[in-house]
Amino acid sequence: MIDLRLLREDPDRVRASQRARGEDVALVDALLSADERRRSSGVRFDELRSEQKSLGKLIPKASGDEKAELLKRAEQLKADVKAADAERDAADAETQELLLKLGNLVHPDVPVGGEEDFVTLETHGTIRDFAAEGFEPKDHLELGQRLGAIDVERGAKVSGSRFYFLTGVGALLELALVNAAMAQATAAGFTPMLTPALVRPRSMAGTGFLGQAAQDVYHLPNDDLYLVGTSEVALAAYHMDEIIDADRLPLRYAGFSPCFRREAGSHGKDTRGIFRVHQFDKVEMFSYVAPEDSQAEHQRLLEWEKQWLTSLELPFRVIDVASGDLGSSAARKFDCEAWIPTQGKYRELTSTSDCTEFQSRRLSIRVREGKQVRPLATLNGTLCAVPRTIVAILENHQQADGSVRVPEVLRPYLGGREVLEPVAK
Repeated sequence: MIDLRLLREDPDRVRASQRARGEDVALVDALLSADERRRSSGVRFDELRSEQKSLGKLIPKASGDEKAELLKRAEQLKADVKAADAERDAADAETQELLLKLGNLVHPDVPVGGEEDFVTLETHGTIRDFAAEGFEPKDHLELGQRLGAIDVERGAKVSGSRFYFLTGVGALLELALVNAAMAQATAAGFTPMLTPALVRPRSMAGTGFLGQAAQDVYHLPNDDLYLVGTSEVALAAYHMDEIIDADRLPLRYAGFSPCFRREAGSHGKDTRGIFRVHQFDKVEMFSYVAPEDSQAEHQRLLEWEKQWLTSLELPFRVIDVASGDLGSSAARKFDCEAWIPTQGKYRELTSTSDCTEFQSRRLSIRVREGKQVRPLATLNGTLCAVPRTIVAILENHQQADGSVRVPEVLRPYLGGREVLEPVAK
């Protein structure tokens, strides 16, 4: 959530942020009104309680009519205090409810617009000219089936659409990717983490996934637990309700977990293969830093993502995501999109978001610097979302005979294997 003091001091900035997101600007004025009621009712409650305490000291000393009047006033004050308390609680609840609906403040450099209004910042690698090489590229599913690596038919039989099996060399390829990604993250100073896939409502809400993204989340009502769509949720909540000494920052974690997404609203999109699925594994980077260091840390996370994709020898571009396509927690987001030959376009493989103090305020995570205690900043960045990375590797490194060249960075994790060969049928 944002700082209420900032809302009071500069409501136009908050309105502009809501407008850039394509969200309800009227929410800002409703929140200002609720906050004013919360503060004024709090003042009234304190005044009445103060009078009530003073009266309590006078009554024992009074007698006769004076005491009767004081007792009468005490009864009225008791009712007034109770009403003021209820009014304060109601105004506070309304303020908190509205505050949780408000997205993070959009960074001023973020391009304004919708999904297609991003700005391309960089392009890396060379897109292969398959025609010049004399063959038509196959898509990842055909390649995966020939390699004995992907089985979507049995995935659908067992679990339904958008589920799959990674088999044989496909399973080994996932393990190689995860181990290589974790090795890079560990070398960069991240603490490896295996995180829970089920979290409590406060953890999910605290990271901002029960607002605009709620429809994409799996909920287990009997247990009131949520399946995470990313280990960001568990990593953000890891230090919930804690105060961290400043000399421990930055804290950097690399979490590995299964991820679950309902893919609501994606009917008809990417239905072939394993590009858009309901369950996948992912290595996620997560950082806790001082608020003034968040922009620099954001660039570091992006550099680690670029290092990873470069090591996989994939052509990719970096985009500055437009305001209307940001998640509610992100003040700014960069995506790295790899070229997918059979689609003839770049598709998102990694994403990194600067969430500033938004999540830490919700989760009550603070930093102590001397006598000062304040919210810190959180950031997240995908290092390796496994299925999409497999899609990009298979399509970009395929050979005319249906085999796939293994990027050098993965070879030590595949027993030195340089090529994935089609299996005999």
